[in-house]
Amino acid sequence: MNPEFAVELLKTVILHAILLAAPFLCMAMIVGLIVSLFQAVTSISEQTLSFVPKALCVLGLLLLLLPWLIREMVEFTSAIIQRIPQMVS
Repeated sequence: MNPEFAVELLKTVILHAILLAAPFLCMAMIVGLIVSLFQAVTSISEQTLSFVPKALCVLGLLLLLLPWLIREMVEFTSAIIQRIPQMVS
């Protein structure tokens, strides 16, 4: 395996990790912002109020995006397996 191939492989792995994690991070950020605004307006400082809605929204998004996540991971894994002969030589 030459260094260019290793760098390209690492770049692809990082890009796929970002692609798969981005929807969940964005959802948690948006829900956290909404809950923070709600807490600021109502002067409620309950800690669980910020955690529970984020956890429920991320879980709901996971259930919604699970087919896409699995398809992306399977396609990436099969592409890596197909590249194994290039890695060896």
